[in-house]
Amino acid sequence: MIEKKSVGIVGCGWVGKPLAKVLSDTFKVECYSRETTSDDSIFWQSDTIIIAINTKDNYLQTLQKIATLTSPASNIILMSSISVYREFDYNVDESAVITKIGRQKEAEELVRSLRDKLVILRLGGLMGDDRISGKWKKVSTFCDGEVNYIHRDDVINITKKILESQVVNGLFNLVAPLHPLRSEVHKKNCKTFGFELGTFEGRTHRIVSSQKIIKELNYTFLHPNPLQFWE
Repeated sequence: MIEKKSVGIVGCGWVGKPLAKVLSDTFKVECYSRETTSDDSIFWQSDTIIIAINTKDNYLQTLQKIATLTSPASNIILMSSISVYREFDYNVDESAVITKIGRQKEAEELVRSLRDKLVILRLGGLMGDDRISGKWKKVSTFCDGEVNYIHRDDVINITKKILESQVVNGLFNLVAPLHPLRSEVHKKNCKTFGFELGTFEGRTHRIVSSQKIIKELNYTFLHPNPLQFWE
């Protein structure tokens, strides 16, 4: 009997917890919350460590600790964000040269400097399930523009395929391939779920390409169209 590969997930939140559940069918999975990470030698010897934490509360220090504790033989998958492209207002892909270094880009560079085997996943706006675009309690005015969303199911499915394909290096945007306007998505969701439509001021033009992950993994998105994320 072939022993299952081991996967350690740091961050048992909105993505990490269901990710652990799906991966456990194929891999030996342990999930640590950010607050309970400790010097557990077995966990840090996992074949792959997936980092799925937010950028709050000593983010860079936490990443450095994780990268240091993780075995040199282990692979790391860092869930980053397309927020690194904030300076652009046009179509961008992974080859874009980022000059305005924010915390997320700084985090990528930090882990890259510490690890040889590293996959960086730049996630679009996380949606699906209870995260419904347009349903915001504190925001009522929005800038319109093409959305760069990703359904949680696709984040989980792509991560699983990366593990199964034994990809150990790479930088990939995880964004649904279709980009309707934010106003279109909000209008549809307001009609479907019965909440009030906000107002729109201004316009952005940034579209983040996911063609690299589609091509390299021969991947077909489960949810390619954000207008249909909640159907």
